[in-house]
Amino acid sequence: MASTAIERPPATPEEIWTILRETTEIQKRTSEEADLRHKEFEQRSREFEQHSKEFDRRLKETERLIKENGRQMGELHNSFGEIAEHLVCPGIVSRFAETGFHFEEISPGGLKLKEDGIIKAEIDILLENETTVMAVEVKSKVLEKDIGKHLIRLETLRDFRHRRGDKRRIYGAIAGAVFASAQRKAALDAGLYVIVQSGDTMRLDIPDGFEPREW
Repeated sequence: MASTAIERPPATPEEIWTILRETTEIQKRTSEEADLRHKEFEQRSREFEQHSKEFDRRLKETERLIKENGRQMGELHNSFGEIAEHLVCPGIVSRFAETGFHFEEISPGGLKLKEDGIIKAEIDILLENETTVMAVEVKSKVLEKDIGKHLIRLETLRDFRHRRGDKRRIYGAIAGAVFASAQRKAALDAGLYVIVQSGDTMRLDIPDGFEPREW
């Protein structure tokens, strides 16, 4: 049996207008959503640009601070020689004379031990006489690592002098404008003389029973 096609009546004007209105509404919403997404993209782009500028500014500030800290550390390192010369040296010979050491020579400008053109060690202050050498390390604030490094420095000085036939006794001292009790004890236990700030000058801080180490 043959099927019969059912013909739909043509759309009425009202239906056509309804379809047009719905289509317009869809297009309008799509356009508004596109505009909103575009505005959001522009806003995020502006925020990203601002963040990038702030990051660049902070990076430049960090680089400036690193350079400034490096400059200040260099100045602080250079000032150690001045500390040794102007604060520690005056009266240090007299202070050691009170303990039985009578030094005839003093090198406040520091001493560099060189071999084959290579600096093996640097000593801030060197006191000498015919039988004894006293190597003094000067720090603004004494740390545990400074004590260890000075012990190695004294061994280097001993080996350096012995290879050249200098058999004089070698002692060590460490001076500090800031010398905490723990570091003071560590230095004394290592056999180092301790020199601490006292007003405008420095003084030996030696407890009863202290036995200095000889290198």
